[in-house]
Amino acid sequence: MDKGDIIVDGGNEWYPNSIRRAKALEEKGIMFVSMGISGGEEGARNGPSLMPSGPRDAYSELERILSSCAAQVKDGACTTYIGPVGAGNFVKMIHNGIEYGDMQLIAEIYDILKNVVGLDNEEIGDVFSEWNNGMLESYLIDITSKILKKKDDVTGKGYVVDYILDKTGMKGTGRWSVQSAAEVSVAAPTISSALDARYISGRKDERAIASRLLKGPANASSKLKKADKRKFIEYLSKALYASKICSYAQGLGVIKAASDENNWNINLSECVRIWKGGCIIRAKLLDKIQAAFTSNPSLANLMVDPKIAGELTSCLESWRSVIIACTYKGIPCASLSGSLNYYDSYRTADLPANLTQAQRDYFGGHTFERNDREGPFHCAWTDTHKDIGNVNERTKGET
Repeated sequence: MDKGDIIVDGGNEWYPNSIRRAKALEEKGIMFVSMGISGGEEGARNGPSLMPSGPRDAYSELERILSSCAAQVKDGACTTYIGPVGAGNFVKMIHNGIEYGDMQLIAEIYDILKNVVGLDNEEIGDVFSEWNNGMLESYLIDITSKILKKKDDVTGKGYVVDYILDKTGMKGTGRWSVQSAAEVSVAAPTISSALDARYISGRKDERAIASRLLKGPANASSKLKKADKRKFIEYLSKALYASKICSYAQGLGVIKAASDENNWNINLSECVRIWKGGCIIRAKLLDKIQAAFTSNPSLANLMVDPKIAGELTSCLESWRSVIIACTYKGIPCASLSGSLNYYDSYRTADLPANLTQAQRDYFGGHTFERNDREGPFHCAWTDTHKDIGNVNERTKGET
């Protein structure tokens, strides 16, 4: 290759590897573009969502080609310049993290419809099909309605979904998403709970043994009365909608924090726009999320956008009712409950973290801040605790 040539890596690579390769190629005058791609088989045929990053000059050369290849929606091609090299990989990785959360939320709702409401596959498929005509409209809701109604073509009996082993695979982007969230100190419980659910699903043999030893609620097998089903299904739609908002809030929060830390200057509104077509997480909800970040590009968290906050408030009673029902019935709902806990934690002005920090200071002299004056402090909690000296020296390097 010659100086001035461009290499485009369209694999879902771990972003530090892209940064390393770009530096090595830069010495030879070769421009390296790292590009996240989402869309699966349908995206390959009809256009995916493309998330390129790298030198601006390289993107300018590629822009016409990428815009032609990408999925097309009413407000343009589903591609944009994400930022410096590695940023595109990062955005695609977090896209997959949101996807993990979304898929797990849908799986939990399916479980509740089956084991609490008492619906069969056809009925559950009808529910998802109905939801896909409203506020929950999305690619994943659409395919879920179709999956549930697919008859088994191997045995000729029942439905394919009932023959699939409850053991979810993964390729690593969900784990990278959770790891990256931790590295930028952003809570992502909907996404991390979805990853944990996949880990637990992989322990199929252990779960089979545990199911015979560990007991659930005595009333776990009882189903809702017919008169209560329609109302509870409405509760489920609102719980799913609110939880999906939380999943996006967490993922976009991770992107924002990483962008700030790495000086990537990622435009979150544009990120959301290019997810509206071609990609796995495309959804009607993205119009509202895009509007939120267009209105306020420096929005601290999606949930504090006034319109989004209003929608979350309207879902609260239903959301809490679903979590209570799952707890009462012993139905695992880690991502649904993680989403609600995330919401409740974020809206709470005074958390019990003061006690945790006091414990840290007690056993490790880690110091603490006070709410009535500036500076780090240490307490001699008992007669055995000694003066730790200059407390400022103890906190150097902490973030």
